[in-house]
Amino acid sequence: MNAEQLKRIMPYATLANIRKYLPFLNELMPKFDIDTPLRKAHFIAQIAHESGSFRYVKELASGKAYDTGILAKRLGNTPEADGDGQLYKGRGLIQLTGLTNYRLFAQFLKYNPNVVDHPERVEEPRLAVMAACWYWQRNNINSLADKDDITAVTRKVNGGTNGINDRKFFLERAKKEDL
Repeated sequence: MNAEQLKRIMPYATLANIRKYLPFLNELMPKFDIDTPLRKAHFIAQIAHESGSFRYVKELASGKAYDTGILAKRLGNTPEADGDGQLYKGRGLIQLTGLTNYRLFAQFLKYNPNVVDHPERVEEPRLAVMAACWYWQRNNINSLADKDDITAVTRKVNGGTNGINDRKFFLERAKKEDL
């Protein structure tokens, strides 16, 4: 995959941001079995939407919604209003969210770096890509991509179908690139 292909898929991405993530995409996608044209197309479509074409690796919302209540509990955050929702808000090209996901990712990394103690590290380009690839593999999203089921892939990534038309736009463009 090269910068020109990514630019055609994500026309609003800056070349600087494409160049920032491209080496890590090429390095890490195969290591997580994102290694067929269809899997690559679905993965790129999802990260294009989730990151706003590589503009965001940190959730724009404050994370307060993840601090208390049912959602906080589901994400592994404490039920008290102690700021863990804000601390463990979404980061990475696919938003890693909640203490449980940060712990699981830290375990995968063998706590090097320790993203539980330093969640902001997931905003770094290599870790932003790796978190997305790890989440994709951990949730067996390749099997859904292999079926070319954009709705099922989106539900696994997003929990719903938020932005489905945007994701379809990127998917069609990615398929034309025969990644």
